[in-house]
Amino acid sequence: MAVEKTNSSSSLAEVIDRILDKGIVIDAWARVSLVGIELLAVEARVVIASVETYLRYAEAVGLTATAAAPTR
Repeated sequence: MAVEKTNSSSSLAEVIDRILDKGIVIDAWARVSLVGIELLAVEARVVIASVETYLRYAEAVGLTATAAAPTR
């Protein structure tokens, strides 16, 4: 299998299309503690994807049942 290198540049629209098609997940976690006492904990998960991509992968890990459940 040969690897081809192209010199063409991607436009912003192509990059955004690729990100929405494949998706990006940024998972961050931080904890601030002083002398063993936790002062602050921050947990964040950012998902950038199209709705179709998100639902396709969320179904695989079982997240669609909670997303589709009606709130009371």
